[in-house]
Amino acid sequence: MTAPILHKLGTALRLGGHDRRLVAEALAALVVARARTLLPFRVLARQLGGLTPPPPVPAVASPPPPDVRAVVHDIRWAVVALAPWLPFRSLCLQQAIAARTMLSRRGIDSVLHLGVDRSKPEKLGAHAWLDTGGMPVTGYPVDPALVEVGRFTTPAR
Repeated sequence: MTAPILHKLGTALRLGGHDRRLVAEALAALVVARARTLLPFRVLARQLGGLTPPPPVPAVASPPPPDVRAVVHDIRWAVVALAPWLPFRSLCLQQAIAARTMLSRRGIDSVLHLGVDRSKPEKLGAHAWLDTGGMPVTGYPVDPALVEVGRFTTPAR
């Protein structure tokens, strides 16, 4: 084993019960998100609540209360820290779907944004990012060259 893997393994073994459960939940959510992104986009979009166009003027969301901010921070940490270590690609869309699922389980609304970089027509650059109450969750910072083309805003169940 290489030194970085041993270091990560040591870190994982030192996690407390809450963090271990959060990492296990993030692992399950990322595996399911990866499987979902293998579906045709129209099926995935329907599962995520339907793609809607972005508003002409972005609304200013009021920040979530401190207890929700702490939950969002923990979920962001678990998903973003775990994603690079998985044996499959878990990029921006999978991370956003996984974090959205975890937030939804806790009754926290979120918005999953989809954007494209139209400055280079010869190469399609796409990105997904997630926020809740204006608080970044995954996919940040967002490149200013990206233009939001749609969003999933179904509230948490």
